[in-house]
Amino acid sequence: MQNTFVTIAKFQYSAEAEIIKGRLESDGIKVFLKDNITIDTDPLVSNAIGGIKLKVLAEDEEKALEILKAIKAFSVNDDGEPIVCPNCGSNHIELYSTINDFKSLMSFLIGFITGTLPFSTRYQYKCEDCNTEFPMN
Repeated sequence: MQNTFVTIAKFQYSAEAEIIKGRLESDGIKVFLKDNITIDTDPLVSNAIGGIKLKVLAEDEEKALEILKAIKAFSVNDDGEPIVCPNCGSNHIELYSTINDFKSLMSFLIGFITGTLPFSTRYQYKCEDCNTEFPMN
């Protein structure tokens, strides 16, 4: 029996990770969260340290990934229809925040210095299949 943990998912906030952790534990899978306390202390460092890592025993990896695949909800538009990648046509799209212009950089820096949340954030979509990044419409 191998008692090595493997990372099966990463989350920006601990609430998301805790929900998935509870779901996996209800199916008898041992789960470990890494960096959740650090990010709960200061959410602004989430992107810098790679988010909260959801880890399971290597022997449970396949079962845990199947459960994640079954419950993972991808991005939908205002009408509830899946958002489609303009490059490959896949609907495996994730929403993430990014700092890609001067305004969002300054917002991040001011928030970091004052210990507050940023007041201007840019969001983009990213296709999990072809890694194409595209803006929100």
